[in-house]
Amino acid sequence: MDALLHSISYGGTWGQAFLTAEQFIDKAAELGYDGVLLAAKRPHVSLLDCNAEARAALRERIAARGLRRVALAGYNNFTADLEHGDVPNQEIQIHYVTELARLARDLGGDLVRIFTGYEHPSAGYSAQWNLVVAAIRQCARRAADFGVTIGVQNHHDIAAGWESQYDLVQAVDEPNCKALFDAWAPALQGADIVAAARKMGSITAHTTIANYQRRPRYKYEPAVVNYTPLTPYVQAVPIEEGFIDYRAFLTALHASGFRGSVAYEMCSPLEGGGRMENLDRCARLFLEFLGRVRQETH
Repeated sequence: MDALLHSISYGGTWGQAFLTAEQFIDKAAELGYDGVLLAAKRPHVSLLDCNAEARAALRERIAARGLRRVALAGYNNFTADLEHGDVPNQEIQIHYVTELARLARDLGGDLVRIFTGYEHPSAGYSAQWNLVVAAIRQCARRAADFGVTIGVQNHHDIAAGWESQYDLVQAVDEPNCKALFDAWAPALQGADIVAAARKMGSITAHTTIANYQRRPRYKYEPAVVNYTPLTPYVQAVPIEEGFIDYRAFLTALHASGFRGSVAYEMCSPLEGGGRMENLDRCARLFLEFLGRVRQETH
C-alpha cells in the first residue's frame, strides 16, 4: 500500500496554506510519502499550463525527490449541461480525460482519477447511467494507448453507493477501468464499510482517505420554541479521531485482493485550521497510522 499525498491538501481552496506543484512535490518527499496524487487543475497541474517543457521538469523533480508513484486527480462531470444538447459536453470531457492520461504518462504515472456525474434534472437516472458508462468506456479505451488506468471514484451522484459503483465498473467492462473506492461516502451513507471493502477490494486500484466527525445542525422554530434537525455538518479531523474505522476498512480491502495505493487528503476545512504546521501534522499522523496498518496486513 504505497502512500500518496493529494496536492489539493495544500491547494489553498479552503483558505489553507498554499504550495505550488513544485513546492508540494518537495513537501510530500520531505514528509516521507511514496508518491503524489496531483490535482489536474489550476493551481497545480492544469492541461493549459503543462507543456512539454513543464512536464519534463515536473517528472525530473518527482524522480529527484525519490517519489515512485504518480497519479492525477481529474475533475469531470459527465452529466453536466444536459439541458443544452447542442453543446458536445461528452466529447469535451472525454477529450479532457484522454489528455489527462497523456499527462499522467508524461509525468511517469499510470492512474487517472475521474468522477461520474451529478444527477441532472434534464434526464432520467437510467439515461444518465448509460451516458456515464459509455463515456467512461471511451475514456478507458483511449487511456489504454498511454498505459494508464482510469479510476472511477465514488464521489458524484451517479453510482455513489458502493453496490452501484461495483455495477458501474462491471458495465464499463474495460481491463484498465477500476474502482477508486473511498470509505467516507459509504460511511456517511450508513453502509457497512467492511462488507463493502470485501466486495470492492478486487476491483479497486486506489483509495483516498480523510476522516471526519459529525457536527449536529438545527434550525430554530420560534412558533414551537424548539429546533428542527438538519443534515449534520461534517468536520475533517486527524485520521484516527473521526468516526470512520480505517483500520478495519483497509484490512478488509487488503484481504479481498487490494494491492493498490492509498492517498491522504485534506480536502475541506480541517480541525485546527489551515496553517502549514497543522496540515503537516495531520499528514504525518496519517503516515504513522498507515505504517501500523501495513505491519498488520503483511
